[in-house]
Amino acid sequence: FVALTQIHANSCGGKKAAVMAATTEAPEPWYLALLGFAEHFRTSSPPKIRLCVHCLQAVFQFKPPPRVEARTHLQLGSVLYRHTKNSELAQSHLEKAWFISQQISQFEDVKFEAASILSEFYCQQNLVDSAKPVLRKAIQISQQTPYWHCRLLFQLAQLHALERDLVSACDLLGVGAEYARVMGSEYTRALFLLSKGMLLLMERKLSEVHPLLTLCGTIVENWQGNPIQKESLRVFFLVLQVTHYLDAGQVKSVKPCLKQLQQCIQTISTLHDDEILPTNPAALFHWLPKEHMCVLVYLVTVMHSMQAGYLEKAQKYTDKALMQLEKLKMLDSNPILSTFQVILLEHIIMCRLVTGHKATALQEISQVCQLCQQSPRLFANHAAQLHTLLGLYCISVNCMDNAEAQFTAALQMTTHQELWTFIVTNLASVYIREGNRHQEFY
Repeated sequence: FVALTQIHANSCGGKKAAVMAATTEAPEPWYLALLGFAEHFRTSSPPKIRLCVHCLQAVFQFKPPPRVEARTHLQLGSVLYRHTKNSELAQSHLEKAWFISQQISQFEDVKFEAASILSEFYCQQNLVDSAKPVLRKAIQISQQTPYWHCRLLFQLAQLHALERDLVSACDLLGVGAEYARVMGSEYTRALFLLSKGMLLLMERKLSEVHPLLTLCGTIVENWQGNPIQKESLRVFFLVLQVTHYLDAGQVKSVKPCLKQLQQCIQTISTLHDDEILPTNPAALFHWLPKEHMCVLVYLVTVMHSMQAGYLEKAQKYTDKALMQLEKLKMLDSNPILSTFQVILLEHIIMCRLVTGHKATALQEISQVCQLCQQSPRLFANHAAQLHTLLGLYCISVNCMDNAEAQFTAALQMTTHQELWTFIVTNLASVYIREGNRHQEFY
């Protein structure tokens, strides 16, 4: 569930176009003309990125003032990063945008967007140690800009979480919660605290989780605001409760929370997105789009059904979730969707093996392989599970040598105690079936 720390931020005017014409002074006609051309090419169908880049590069021929120069470097860096494979040029423009904008007063949007995108770029290039100082500096100088201060705190916390440094991530989320409280945004305070609660659950720090979830429950129930935002907070809170119970094996205790969760998602699906943005800049965030929340509720329902032994129900909800995911992935490239898909497939593969549908299970294992090949991070997080599933399949078709090889590979790829125990137990069952492996079994 590391992927769930992806807190999505709404900028003050909704989603910003990659190319914007806003400057504090009246812009020159040549500047507006080049921006207009660049935006036209960027939004063409299909996008004409090369021509967009040429128009933006032409701005530098006019020796623009520092504000225009910094903004153009940011626009070029963003376009190159998001739409091309020219990583060196993207990095150069983003670094220049960040450097120049720091020298300019009252230029917060460009300054902190440059820091945010540059850090994101560094992480994608596996330059995490370069990303951290940029984010720390931006956090340090953004305290008078609530939206960016909160967003950058979320971003650095996510970076630490992805590195499995959950202590540092929790510390930052705690700082964010206190800052949001001081800024008068109970909504964003709840987002920070719920995110912290999720990481504490991953760390198994249950003594800290219980009071935190109790506090979160009180904040969520007492907060009066946008109905979709309120319901999304409730979904976040209930997902944590459900996964907490499932993690502890308390299948019966889950039912009331799961029922509330399903009612919440039904309520959200009937609400229309409210275009009225919060007046408090610290509150310009939302957790997940409601379509993603819908898939997530299907996912935790499948987890519960598997643990409770309701295999037909697990298959029904998996089919619904995978259908929804296929539709979403046509329009949305968010990596969290692939994470949801892999976790769903991992559950349904076990279901297929239990019900004897071995060929279908193997096809679905192949799907997981393909998804993991597309993302190094996804593969790193699910390689052990993948080898374990292959091991279980090998047992089901009585290929014990292959099962042993898969379980042995899986053991080398995980430090997770429960997964390790599950693999070792299955490996022991392989030795029992082989009949002559007493020493290895013991």
